[in-house]
Amino acid sequence: MLTFEEKLAIIESFPELIRHDVSLGRVNFHFEESVLEKKIIVYRLHPNGNGFVYAEQIDENYKVDSNGMVNIRDFTPDELRKIIKQSIKSLSESEPFEELWVNSEQQKLKIVHDFGLWNIYAGDLLDGTYATYNAAADYLQQEGFKRYNEEDL
Repeated sequence: MLTFEEKLAIIESFPELIRHDVSLGRVNFHFEESVLEKKIIVYRLHPNGNGFVYAEQIDENYKVDSNGMVNIRDFTPDELRKIIKQSIKSLSESEPFEELWVNSEQQKLKIVHDFGLWNIYAGDLLDGTYATYNAAADYLQQEGFKRYNEEDL
């Protein structure tokens, strides 16, 4: 496991991230150029080596918590650099965010980030509007939908 200082050195090597010291010696890193409301890339990096990186918009099989964060306690240097690069890229996309969801009957709905809101569309018809991505995704999961992944077909 990387030490706090080793993780800090890797994270600080990304000049686009801004350090914010928080309570109990923990550190957050913000990406102020984010095209989404989400600006925190590294959350609560703790002197004991624990911490989180935002990965909700990344197309990899990271185990994200309800806030879209991945625990980086046991990440290698390469894994840490990779997830931070991916996180920055996911929050840098200038294209509107769209994500396709599908249910067992192959019905498809789309989450679109429009004007600060998360809208769910069935084709061109607006199905629902939510304040956060997590709320929209939670609704879809409760309705039996999951993120569309071509590999699942």
